[in-house]
Amino acid sequence: MTTTLIIARHGNTFETGQPPRRVGARTDLPLTDAGREQGRAIGRWLKAHDLIPDVAYSSTLRRTIDTADLAVRECLKQPVFPLTIFDEIDYGPDENALEDDVIKRIGVDALKNWDEHGVVPDGWQCDPAQIIAHWHGFARQITEYGDGEKVLAVTSNGIARFAPHITGDFDAFRKNHSLKIATGAVCVLDHDGHRWSIRSWNVKPDR
Repeated sequence: MTTTLIIARHGNTFETGQPPRRVGARTDLPLTDAGREQGRAIGRWLKAHDLIPDVAYSSTLRRTIDTADLAVRECLKQPVFPLTIFDEIDYGPDENALEDDVIKRIGVDALKNWDEHGVVPDGWQCDPAQIIAHWHGFARQITEYGDGEKVLAVTSNGIARFAPHITGDFDAFRKNHSLKIATGAVCVLDHDGHRWSIRSWNVKPDR
């Protein structure tokens, strides 16, 4: 039976027109009203696409817990289980800094390498090998019994971008998809009993 992993990025934490900041593990912002609507839109999209989750996980940060809770309430009332493995990375000296200031410190090329290749800029507290290991461990856990579960995991962009490593061919994934995931967007991966494949990536549900 096919196991389906649905990865969603949390909703907006900044109001329209508000300068974006580099929000990481040490900055626990609430969702805006638009962000809460993004959470509900995820739930409606899951229901419309026959992807109602059997179990839902989030990080321990408020923005992901609330997004996951709003999503599951739209399609099926159930608890959300927070896991620290889905907590956003720590941006070190750039934590909660204005994005323009981050670029001034690390440079455009460093940010491009992060967004396109997952190369961690100097000073950020991020261990890609550990994050990848967490995704592999989680993937093994949800496929262990082969019972065809649909699993929702709501996390942040710094963590979600490493999930495609579970396919075993991250380079091929990068050729066809961006590592960046929009707020409120959904990615769907399927396991056919042998390997993981990408069904869709960075899909923004209609609001």
